[in-house]
Amino acid sequence: ARLMKPRAYEAMKNPRLVFVCAALLLGVGCKSVGPGTIARDRFNYSGALAESWKNQMLLNLVKTRYLDLPIYLDVGQIVSGYTLETGVTIFGQASPQSMRGDTFGGLGASGTFTDRPTITYTPLTGERFLVGFLTPVNPAKVMSVVQSGYPADFILQLTVDSLNGLRNRPVAPGSKHKADPEFFRLLALLREIQDAGAVGMRVEQPTNGEPAAVLFFRGERTSPEVEAKLSEARRLLGVAEGESAFRLVQSPLRGGPGELGIATRSLIQVMSSLALGVKVPPQHLERKLTPPIPDVPPDEPVLLRIHSGSEKPADAFVTVPYEGQWFWIANDDWTSKRTFSSILFLFTLADAGGAHTMPTITIPAQ
Repeated sequence: ARLMKPRAYEAMKNPRLVFVCAALLLGVGCKSVGPGTIARDRFNYSGALAESWKNQMLLNLVKTRYLDLPIYLDVGQIVSGYTLETGVTIFGQASPQSMRGDTFGGLGASGTFTDRPTITYTPLTGERFLVGFLTPVNPAKVMSVVQSGYPADFILQLTVDSLNGLRNRPVAPGSKHKADPEFFRLLALLREIQDAGAVGMRVEQPTNGEPAAVLFFRGERTSPEVEAKLSEARRLLGVAEGESAFRLVQSPLRGGPGELGIATRSLIQVMSSLALGVKVPPQHLERKLTPPIPDVPPDEPVLLRIHSGSEKPADAFVTVPYEGQWFWIANDDWTSKRTFSSILFLFTLADAGGAHTMPTITIPAQ
């Protein structure tokens, strides 16, 4: 039986046509895979890293509220290997009409695509954990963040335990100590003075010892309204009316003449403070899974609100399960989102012990 039409039979007798068809098929198989993966992988991996970091941070905040052990895993390296193999087969037989035999032809193609990602995780333990999480943040670094444009009231409430003797809200659950009302009034004044451009910081290089960070108030070219706020801020800080420059020192007490005592928090304390914003489900309170804490006074600003419920919310900024319940940050709560997003920056600011690089992504494509 004849399996090919006369036109196909004539094509089989033309070696040049067969060669061109084979070359076109092989050219498709030789196309490079690597460049096309860059845009996709860079977006997908960066999005996955950001989402996993958010989930890990929220889970550790919830675990801190429950007095559970927070665990941090850093993504050390990502190696994703792509392999693309293609093959083309051409076969056929042409029998002259004067001889017996069938005339047939065919083309075959095969392909294999393999993706083998390898991701390494490094637990944060040992000296790096102790240095990065238990050491208070340098006061000069805190004030440099304020100098860079971050709101003074937000940064200081988050990272400072006391400011020249004025105490912030305690971070320990169940503590009977209360914040000094003057502390939050001082933060509000510093925020308004910052908006007016009347506060700054400089680093002085002494002849002996380490460089000293100096906070100063600008008295020139200020309106009477700003002058009144500067005067009230000096009174709350307990400094002389004429003083305008203060050397920053790490101290929970009021500094001496020309000094500003700042007791900064460690990252563990920052986490404990923010964990107070976790809303514990009633059934967990009945089981006494968490220590009781007093309600936040209405005049104290709340930096972070973490909601809870038995059902996973449809629209949330970040959501994690824990102890049979869901915990999340609302997507329309921009104050909580700002606070939560600032934690990663504080982790970098604390310089968690030695050199630390961001994850390395290696993608060999064949």
